[in-house]
Amino acid sequence: MKSSRSFRALLPLLSFVLAFAGTAGLTLFGADSKADRKANRKGSVPAEKKAAAPAGAASDEKRSPLTISIDSKPINRDAADRVSYAPMIKRTASSVVYVYSSKTVRAPDLSPFFNDPRFRRFFEQQGNGDDDETPGNGSRGNNRNRGGKSNPRSTPSPRGRAPDQTQQGLGSGVIITADGYVITNNHVVEDADDVKVSIGESNKRYEAKVIGRDPGSDIAVLKIEATGLSPASFGDSDQVLVGDVVLAIGNPFGVGQSVSRGIVSALSRGMGMGVFEDFIQTDAAINPGNSGGALLDTDGRVIGINSAILSRSGGFAGVGFAIPINLVRSVAEQIVNTGRVERGFLGVRPQELTEELTAQFGTEKGALLSEVTEGSPADKSGLKSGDVITKINGTEIRDARHLLLTISQIAPGTEVKIVYLRDGASRDVTAKLARRDEDALARDDGGKGKKDDGVLNGVGVGEITPEIRSQMQIPARVKGALITSVEADSPAAKQGLREGDIILELDRKPVTDAEEAVKLSEQIKGPKVLVLVWREGQRRYLAIDESK
Repeated sequence: MKSSRSFRALLPLLSFVLAFAGTAGLTLFGADSKADRKANRKGSVPAEKKAAAPAGAASDEKRSPLTISIDSKPINRDAADRVSYAPMIKRTASSVVYVYSSKTVRAPDLSPFFNDPRFRRFFEQQGNGDDDETPGNGSRGNNRNRGGKSNPRSTPSPRGRAPDQTQQGLGSGVIITADGYVITNNHVVEDADDVKVSIGESNKRYEAKVIGRDPGSDIAVLKIEATGLSPASFGDSDQVLVGDVVLAIGNPFGVGQSVSRGIVSALSRGMGMGVFEDFIQTDAAINPGNSGGALLDTDGRVIGINSAILSRSGGFAGVGFAIPINLVRSVAEQIVNTGRVERGFLGVRPQELTEELTAQFGTEKGALLSEVTEGSPADKSGLKSGDVITKINGTEIRDARHLLLTISQIAPGTEVKIVYLRDGASRDVTAKLARRDEDALARDDGGKGKKDDGVLNGVGVGEITPEIRSQMQIPARVKGALITSVEADSPAAKQGLREGDIILELDRKPVTDAEEAVKLSEQIKGPKVLVLVWREGQRRYLAIDESK
């Protein structure tokens, strides 16, 4: 089980629409989206506890090492603005591909009222064709569909549920090797049953294997069986400056490959969509379908992977976000070469310095430690709650998000020098980073990640805030952990747990909040667990057996 804060991000953005561009026409309100809840965001200030083991890549086959070369030549910022970018686009466009995904979505259970055989004849609930209780079921279903809406992608479901649906997704990707490695966004392919890639205007679609995914950075690596492809040229995103001209290439709304132009509006943006965020903000038009496409500098080098937009309507409104290519490169190389993404772990829960806290702690920059995990590298080094970390290995720490990002980019086992404030005095200490355990890669083949001996794997939980309690009409007497995500192929999902359920007990032990739910789920050895949930005004027990 993973702690998730996906619902918390909803409220600060009520006046906005945050649209991940991974599916044509998809608009996600607030930050409660497939990308963040399925990526199981731990939030910008996670407890840095165990978050499930990284899984391996799509197969155990030996792969040749992947190294993405970077062209570090500085941009000529003194050159006159171009009349046309056509030559550059012609040279680079073949490196950007279309990514198509599809998945079957299980329809929710209908009310038990509809399962009563006395009422079934009136409502003509769809059943299986071999159901002896409904003679003539096939012809009656045909009559029902005449003159109504039929969904050719629907699949028959057992009585008591609506038909399952096949959802189609559309995004973009960037070729990184001539033999078929492609990078895209995690939210473009997450939980997909089928992924295909097409190149340019060709109608040919290649079957794509998901080599691995990293929800924390929203990056995924695909592999298609093809040779002689045109890999992109990559720039150094650390050299990008606010005001640089950039171009975005992708497949917005599925209309076909399109190019838009703008500038870099800001750097190092964090939007609360994931744990490790360092977005490049741009006003180059990015729309649904652009996710996974390239953000180019004026020399045609990829400096970012387009990921999300902020908008009231769901369409482009001048605020788009791309993941810096230096971060993408590190993640992609680890996925292909080692089958996992390894990140440093310090063991702290940082929080932002508000105006009031700044006055109390005497600094405007840094990460205030609200909690230090017992036995962690931070604990062993002597860091305490109330300390404010201001530097890591000489890098000035701007805020809590920047601290997590900086630590995550340092290899486990590395000794780091930490400068911090305590009681108004500056101090320093050395800590040896551990390895951060997290659900970093998709379990596409049940790879060699660390085994999770707990229960309710694939389930994300969050706190019941007053706003959520009001929106979901949860009585004040109901205490527990809100289920914010359930992986579709997990035993928990198949055996009845749903998003929106409130976990009240685990193995007859009371659960009062998300942290306690995670702790209990790690202590229960399994593979069986008895779960008491509150759902739509009723309590019910569910027995989850993860051996099935």
